[in-house]
Amino acid sequence: MSCSLARPVQWGTVSTSTSASGLGSIADAAPSSLCAREPRVPADRLVAEMVPPPRFDSVRFDTYIPGPNQPSQTEAVHVLDAFAAGLGGAQAAGSGKRGFLGFGKKAAKAPAGPRGVYLDGGYGVGKTHLLASLWHATPAEPSLKAFGTFVELTNLVGALGFQQTVQTLSGHRLLCIDEFELDDPGDTVLVSSLLARLVEAGVALAATSNTLPGKLGEGRFASVDFLREIQGLSAHFRSLRIDGEDYRHRGLPEAPAPYSDEQVTKAAYATPGASLDDFPHLLDHLARVHPSRYGALTDGIAAVCLTDVQPVPDQSTALRLVVLADRLYDREVPVLASGMPFDRLFSEEMLNGGYRKKYFRAISRLTALARDAKGLVKG
Repeated sequence: MSCSLARPVQWGTVSTSTSASGLGSIADAAPSSLCAREPRVPADRLVAEMVPPPRFDSVRFDTYIPGPNQPSQTEAVHVLDAFAAGLGGAQAAGSGKRGFLGFGKKAAKAPAGPRGVYLDGGYGVGKTHLLASLWHATPAEPSLKAFGTFVELTNLVGALGFQQTVQTLSGHRLLCIDEFELDDPGDTVLVSSLLARLVEAGVALAATSNTLPGKLGEGRFASVDFLREIQGLSAHFRSLRIDGEDYRHRGLPEAPAPYSDEQVTKAAYATPGASLDDFPHLLDHLARVHPSRYGALTDGIAAVCLTDVQPVPDQSTALRLVVLADRLYDREVPVLASGMPFDRLFSEEMLNGGYRKKYFRAISRLTALARDAKGLVKG
């Protein structure tokens, strides 16, 4: 299936039927198409971009607002603030910068005691906010701190190779891993091996993952799972439980219902920097672009407009969509859509399966982005 805009409409000159439908005021410049993009991302960009995403550029511990009656959230702020302060000083790991190829002064050995923290909690309790705040608060140059999702870290290993990734990150003072995945044994073993090498080099670690929806209320399920999967590294982590409800829906209105194809198309042409794609075509295109390039795929996009949103047909497609949703959420790109609502993207079988935490996260984030897109529709 070839990529195309959502609906073939002649926009350059206004026809009689277009004027009658009220589309004549739309700008002549056609929106871009994500399907037309095939970005190439060099390995050094993958390393340089291992910083908190734009959504979390300005977050700090003092901008984190604990939920009412949630003492675990307040405690997490205090513990992480102290942890960041403890990473300073001349003896801190990673005090010798290595650069992209990892050569240079050998990093100091890790001091005794836990050199990692693990944030355990459900969706939308602010774990990423806290993780990014830890990155910002750690007293080191940005080039000595790395921040990325579990998927981005595995992509980095794929781009550089295992040994080169170890050399590249060994000079860092802190590595933050958001959304640590526990559902892919191969990737978990790979990252655990990488972290073991980095701990030997004195790199401090911080990680988050989500409690599975079916296990909410069962205490430290995710924490126990995490510590078991990283095996010999468990002694290096202090686990912090963060309770609370999904802040993306705390006191906010319900997500808007999908719009019509005409409304979405009209908004795409009226919004500078917007993209416009047919949803099934976009899913096909994602299969031809490596997930490590999904961030670059959205470079310069001000809003994503999608027509004919349908349930995803299979698990591989669904997992690619999850990665795209994460990149759009990181970059605060609003998503305007027609067709099915986002909470019906994934089948019941998917939502009850091994990857369900990813699908629930994607639904939550796409819902937030759909709410952000309400202002794109005029009238």
